[in-house]
Amino acid sequence: MKFRQIVSKIGRYGMHVLLIMAGITIGVFLLILLKSPGTPKPFRDSSGKTIAESISTKEVLSIGGKKIGFFIKGKHVDNPILLYLHGGMPDYFLTERYPTGLDEIFTVVWLDQPGAGLSFDPDTIQKQIGIDTMVEFIGEFANYLRDRFQQDKIYVMAHSGGTYLGIKVIERYPELFEAYMGVAQISYQKLSEKMAYDYIVEQYRTNPKRKTVYGKLILEPVDLVGPIPPVYTKYRDYAMHDLGVGTMRNMKNVISGIFLPSLLFSEYSISDKMNLWRGKASSGISVIWDELINHDLKQESISFDIPVYFFHGIFDYTCSYDLAREYFEKIDAPDKGFYSFENSAHSPIFEEPAKCVEVIVTNILSRTR
Repeated sequence: MKFRQIVSKIGRYGMHVLLIMAGITIGVFLLILLKSPGTPKPFRDSSGKTIAESISTKEVLSIGGKKIGFFIKGKHVDNPILLYLHGGMPDYFLTERYPTGLDEIFTVVWLDQPGAGLSFDPDTIQKQIGIDTMVEFIGEFANYLRDRFQQDKIYVMAHSGGTYLGIKVIERYPELFEAYMGVAQISYQKLSEKMAYDYIVEQYRTNPKRKTVYGKLILEPVDLVGPIPPVYTKYRDYAMHDLGVGTMRNMKNVISGIFLPSLLFSEYSISDKMNLWRGKASSGISVIWDELINHDLKQESISFDIPVYFFHGIFDYTCSYDLAREYFEKIDAPDKGFYSFENSAHSPIFEEPAKCVEVIVTNILSRTR
């Protein structure tokens, strides 16, 4: 069909709409391209010069036969090493919008776990990566960091789904770590999901704007016996963010809160951004989700040889605040602390970073170094 025939069929107004849409699409693509140099930002002093003793790198190497990518960020390379274990997907990109301040007191290694983000490998069948394999890999990587930075022990901080791995890692390899910090600590995730479901249904019951979602959710309740219903999985993130109990208290949806910031993150290249979401699409909620959801850490892992500290937002329904508190009470460790964040949901290190840093400096580094 010739161009003039196409124009006559859709009309002049329709053609204008198509041209506007095409222009917007091209503009968005160019903006993303402009925002994708893929180079870590250096730390600079007040005069604009790179701080000599700082470190800011993006690296990819092979450990245990697995492709592994990570960022290392710190204002002083001699600060203690902090290994960060993400949850369902890498979240280092959020630091551009929500600086944590962790790089002021640590040299932070933001690890992208096997199959995720910088570590995405299309030849890896992610569903075959089990918890034991991940724990062993993290132990190997921790040893790599100890050797590289010549530190006898390092710190480990885990978030959300990464906290299950974090607990298992310090249980198996306590000699590698100074202390553990669990942000939005998992305990018994199946029960946490049921509690979240009950909360969502109760909130939507009298909300006429959410009548359709409510009607679908009540047809397939979440219980502790069967698998998580697909309809709950479909609406889970939407509802939690809608109610302010998801990733962050003030983050109202995944598109504007997570997807767009990841696309505009300047330290990712275009291919990095594609791999971030390819990995997420392949793994779903988490690559180890099916394995961890039925485990109750209160029954499995309560005795540790290193200090254990929990950071939890009181509005968190992604990983229940109440269940984390119950788990904490059962833990036996050389030192432990539970720190509540009154203005946070699932991510206090991004929501209340100054308070997190204060807790770490005052109550953790002072006791463990």
